Amino acid sequence: MALKHEPTAPYHSAQDALRILEAVARRTAGVTDTELARLTGLAPERLATLLRMLRREGYVEQITDGAYVTGDALSRLGSAEGREQAVREKLQRTLDRLRDSVGAAVYLSRYVDGEVRIAQYADGPTTPVVNEWVDFRSSAHATAIGKSLLGQLDHNGRRDHLSRHKLARLTSRTITSDKLLLSRLETQPPTVPHLDLQEYAVGTVCAAVPVSAGTSVGCLALSLPVEHAHRLRQAADTLNRNATPVLLSLAI
Repeated sequence: MALKHEPTAPYHSAQDALRILEAVARRTAGVTDTELARLTGLAPERLATLLRMLRREGYVEQITDGAYVTGDALSRLGSAEGREQAVREKLQRTLDRLRDSVGAAVYLSRYVDGEVRIAQYADGPTTPVVNEWVDFRSSAHATAIGKSLLGQLDHNGRRDHLSRHKLARLTSRTITSDKLLLSRLETQPPTVPHLDLQEYAVGTVCAAVPVSAGTSVGCLALSLPVEHAHRLRQAADTLNRNATPVLLSLAI
């Protein structure tokens, strides 16, 4: 399966953040922001923004003289022992924070062995998850998650998926034409969130943005009751802007 990766803003931010982390890791005694700007080539304002994010996520720490050193989160994720559990816990904390910032249930999904899979999610009493009344694996054509994941495959990968999963009509808004779905996936810009406007379930709207690292296809998504549909695009933009920590956890 070939992928159709087109870098998004969070992807570029994650790449720049990794450059910062590499520079910090090489200077075990600490490195100043001035030195980091020289080593990474990043503009001071962008460097400061990424350093704030890296400090918040625990990837770097500032010592008494203001220099930066590696943080506990980086040490835990960089260790072979218990890495999988550490990544899962780090991602869950990030998803919980995203849920609170966007005011919606948030999902991390992946495309694994030709199928849609919800890897982790964060919900709450006022931000319930979508009722999975039809298996997400067989309803990618109707969900923001599925469309985001399929959108990151090449044409043959999408055709393969659709050959194994019939485009069933789940609501009056569901796309059931292979040709129409493929056309929309092909023309969707990677920076624009995929939306589900009551295509999967009446009463629910969703949005998803790509978070792919290396050969792994993934996305971040959120769901809202239809009475909050007016918040969907703003919430999706917030989700996209805050996707960098998720990409970092997957990439480190």
